[in-house]
Amino acid sequence: MTVTNPLLADSDLPAFDAIRPIHVIPAMEEAIAAHRAAMEVIGQSGADDFDTIMLAAERADFALSRTWSPIGHLASVADTPDLREAHAAAQAMMTAYLMEAGQNRIQHEAVQRVAQSAAFATLPVAQRRAVELALRGFRLSGVALEGDARQRFLEIGVALSDLGTQFSNAVLDATEAWTEHVTDEAALDGVPPGDKAILAAYAQEKGLSGWLITLRQPSVLAILLHAKDRALRERVYRANATRASDQAQDRSFDNSARIEAIMKLRHEAAQILGFADAAAHSLETKMAADAALALAFLHNLAERARPVAERELAEARAFAAAELGLVDLQSWDMNHVAEAMRRTLHGVDQQALKPYFPLPRVLAGTQALIEKLFGVRMVARDDVARWHGDVIFYDLVDGNGAVVAGVYLDLFARAGKRGGAWMDVCRSRFRDADRFHRPIAYLTTNFAPPAGERPSLLTHDDVVTLFHEFGHVLHHLLTEVDLPSIGGISGVEWDAVELPSQFMENFAWQRDTLIGLSGHVDSGEPLPGAMFDRLLAARQFQAGLAILRQIEFATFDLSLHRDYDPAAGARVNETLARVREAVAVIRPPEWNRFAHSFGHIFAGGYAAGYYSYLWAELLSADAFELFARRDLPGGGASAFRREILAVGASRPAAESFHAFAGRAPELDALLRLRGLAA
Repeated sequence: MTVTNPLLADSDLPAFDAIRPIHVIPAMEEAIAAHRAAMEVIGQSGADDFDTIMLAAERADFALSRTWSPIGHLASVADTPDLREAHAAAQAMMTAYLMEAGQNRIQHEAVQRVAQSAAFATLPVAQRRAVELALRGFRLSGVALEGDARQRFLEIGVALSDLGTQFSNAVLDATEAWTEHVTDEAALDGVPPGDKAILAAYAQEKGLSGWLITLRQPSVLAILLHAKDRALRERVYRANATRASDQAQDRSFDNSARIEAIMKLRHEAAQILGFADAAAHSLETKMAADAALALAFLHNLAERARPVAERELAEARAFAAAELGLVDLQSWDMNHVAEAMRRTLHGVDQQALKPYFPLPRVLAGTQALIEKLFGVRMVARDDVARWHGDVIFYDLVDGNGAVVAGVYLDLFARAGKRGGAWMDVCRSRFRDADRFHRPIAYLTTNFAPPAGERPSLLTHDDVVTLFHEFGHVLHHLLTEVDLPSIGGISGVEWDAVELPSQFMENFAWQRDTLIGLSGHVDSGEPLPGAMFDRLLAARQFQAGLAILRQIEFATFDLSLHRDYDPAAGARVNETLARVREAVAVIRPPEWNRFAHSFGHIFAGGYAAGYYSYLWAELLSADAFELFARRDLPGGGASAFRREILAVGASRPAAESFHAFAGRAPELDALLRLRGLAA
């Protein structure tokens, strides 16, 4: 009897309960062979109509993505040695093939025929856009390259993919490798009971008594925010800030050589394509015209933020000396001092807030908000295969009761799971003849898990993170574009893709929304209005320091890629020091190596694009102000859904914003949001 590979099943949802590492390589071999055959048929057809060329290519791409998506996802959330080995081999195979497909001249000529056909001008806007972006994709994949340059570009693509995976794996391994076992509870003085319960659970996971401090996000925050033992804070800060670096206690995960190789290869690839540098290459697909414009935007913000940040730092130093006896404020003190200042000066105690945000109540409130704004309900399903018992699946149901989309939620930190929070695509929306594929998303966070019988309790920052990721999810799920290449987040300029996520963050600061989704874990009482008022009043607390930190990271990223010199190498530490001299008011210790775990730019999609968070925040702040004032040409949430979420990349992001707002975006709203307006 033939056993079907679950990764090749033509199913609406992956069979996560059946997928094993042994399925990965055979599935990818078969999926790539099928895609290659489909491209050959398309290229040799001689046709110039959209359906024969473009729709057939979308169909083949959809099938390939359907196989690859669960493999890549499992590698991020359920890492094991066998899966890691299979994923690495499959990723190399996939990358090599995609590079090959991007240089397929026969397929490129077929797409050109569609663009040059008499019927092209009469195609719907979305279809014309799909053709235009496909041609740009071929150009950026080196379709015009010849001989050695063509082969070298292919080799670089495969090597960069492998290096990105190695970088990410090193960070994950370094995160799991460092621990500090605590047997005397006095060492955890100041750490709240809920956080200590998490540390106790980490110890039990390893068969230890007492408490285990790790570099998982809930553990790091528990110590840096609350531990009174300054030496303990310094040890955890140092371990976290030197992960996967030459300064780490265990240097076996050092990413230094990988960073050098990544930067060298990115620069070489950009120059092969005719770009001056990797920044110019990256910005070809973004709203910002060039690195100079993006850096000018950051410089403008830095000039406005720096005086505010200097004042905030002086206030923190004064408070630390007067109230905590810290006369030489260090990097490992900053979170602890900030938390004490929020409590003392603003009456905001994150630990007092957490019981009001038990995860089940927050999820119910989030669902209510989404239904109120966009008219769709989230309905939990128990019959869906999942990769871990904590995973939840929801159908998205419209006003007529029809299921239109779905989302997996994987919310808790655990071993074998990459840190941070993200949304990714499981299935794209695709209407193919009489077959309709609904969009499906993954939403992943690393919240503190439940402690015993008590549910997970979220910080307000966690609530903001959840809303942020749901913004990405809604962008993917509420698309009305039937072509995967330009539906949802696909094809959207990278410096605009954060607009929906940052737009949604604002609801975590709205009185009715936040109080409505709260409910004390013991009494069920909603968040008191006075506590909300204090939280809102403190929204801009240390806003100057926070935005300068983002500007520092974004400027470092752009400078690193724009100014790369093959003769000198990446000069990571030198570049970072130069950027901090110009931007920062807080200077981390010389041994700080945050870049070595900066996965966004070395293992993610944000290379020479980290500025996108602030660029998109400009768009989202302006959009939300208009929404809040109801000062929109087409209404509020309905206009946002129609003009931003529904259209995907079927038109440029600047046009979508103008359709929503009735004008171009303006900077003032961001300055007001961040407390930087004069």
